[in-house]
Amino acid sequence: MIGVLIPLLIAVPLLCAGALIVTGSRRRLNTVVLLGVLAASTAAGVLLVLAVRDGGVIAHEVGLWPAGIAIPLAVDMFSALMITVTSLLSLTCAVFAVAAGHAHRPFFAPLVLVLTAGVNGALLTADLFNLFVFIEVMLLPSYALLVLSAPGRATADRVAGTRLYVTVNLLTSTLFLAGVGFVYGVTGTVNLGELAAAATDSPAVAAATGVCLFALSIKAAVVPVHGWLARAYPAASPVVTALFSGLHTKVAIYAIYRIYAVVFDGQECYLWIGVAAFTLTMVIGVLGAVGQNTMRSILAFHMVSQIGYILLGVALFSLAGLAAGIFYLLHHMIVKASLFLSTGALEIRYGTGSLDRLHGMARREPLIAVAFFAAALSLAGIPPFSGFLAKLTLIIAAVDAGQIIAAAVAIIVSLITLQSMLKIWSRVFWGKDTPEHPEPVPAAATPLSGGAVGPLATEATVKSPPRVGFALAAPSLFLALVTLGLGVGGELLLSLTETAATGLLDTTTYTEAVSGR
Repeated sequence: MIGVLIPLLIAVPLLCAGALIVTGSRRRLNTVVLLGVLAASTAAGVLLVLAVRDGGVIAHEVGLWPAGIAIPLAVDMFSALMITVTSLLSLTCAVFAVAAGHAHRPFFAPLVLVLTAGVNGALLTADLFNLFVFIEVMLLPSYALLVLSAPGRATADRVAGTRLYVTVNLLTSTLFLAGVGFVYGVTGTVNLGELAAAATDSPAVAAATGVCLFALSIKAAVVPVHGWLARAYPAASPVVTALFSGLHTKVAIYAIYRIYAVVFDGQECYLWIGVAAFTLTMVIGVLGAVGQNTMRSILAFHMVSQIGYILLGVALFSLAGLAAGIFYLLHHMIVKASLFLSTGALEIRYGTGSLDRLHGMARREPLIAVAFFAAALSLAGIPPFSGFLAKLTLIIAAVDAGQIIAAAVAIIVSLITLQSMLKIWSRVFWGKDTPEHPEPVPAAATPLSGGAVGPLATEATVKSPPRVGFALAAPSLFLALVTLGLGVGGELLLSLTETAATGLLDTTTYTEAVSGR
């Protein structure tokens, strides 16, 4: 019964998006439908986690066509956890958008719903070509969100960031589609069930699938193809940056885990490439953050660094490594969104994210200060937050796998990450309060650090800016509480990620379910 309902995770958001476009710009209706659909998707994710907690796989052939013709959808513990967390993050970001007024902008709700459908489809599909299709379904509304969601006129930085985001993703999608074509040309199929362990016996299949993995690595912002993320994400509005941080790169990471586990069957001879690339990603990302002077640019570079941690799990390809990597993935989605939302709330109210223009926010904005401080400590791996448990389990897994250098680098990078978080804290939150009467700044010259003009920039002279209200601070506070809960009570999530890791180590159940054998 549950298998028949799986396509609804894709169909319902798409249908609701179409209905909202037909009904026109009705704020209350858009808000209710957007939050309702995202809440339902989160609840469905929880139900799927409960349904596959024994390690099983639920598969469905769309339209009840026979295997090989129908679009195969499958849910195991890994995909169920991802659907739950991505839906929760989308819901939280939508609440933030409503509080900030961004949700009332034209087509915001339908675009987010289409994005949700694409994310759910990419996490559910067991077919390489349809993975490409659903990634494109994700990207199309994303282009529009970059342009439509930010208030005010587009600055040069915002235009450049949007152009870079669109160009890189179009190029990467073309590369991924070419890889899918190569796989089909070599094997005659793109069904993951039929591609099980195919790369272990055929160098041609390994090379063809390697093209797909390289394209996904670009989308995941792995060094040396990471620069686009550090420039594009800060150019978006705060809510879009937070939304993208939990969805786009994370879907690419999920696909890397899935494809390498199924098609390569965890083949050891290629793992050293991943260890080297992902360790370098940790280092380059955190060093890039050192020289930045806006909150979101620092967080964007740290996002690159943390992606190295997450993907190190698949490069270790052991039960401990995979479980730690998946745990780190889920933790990072929550923490990074919390950080982007807390700093974004300051940008929206004060019109800037510059470290030089905001001071004393801990006294003026205590709720935002608490949310940022908790998420920052979690990002750096300080107990009792989930980041500590994520890094500890990953470092132990690296040591057990004999990757001592990678483990040592992970520890050093954590210290530098903490230093960067303290840099934001000391310059933005500590010290004297921001002056009530800053020097007059022209409207066009007061963009948000991401390129969007803040509400304070509409006046020639800024006087006593309004403080961040509870509604705007609540989403980041909620996610900060989640990361604390996952740290204190992490045993439950660790057991679920171990179940997911077991399914990646032995893909027999998954491949049999999606191939219809």
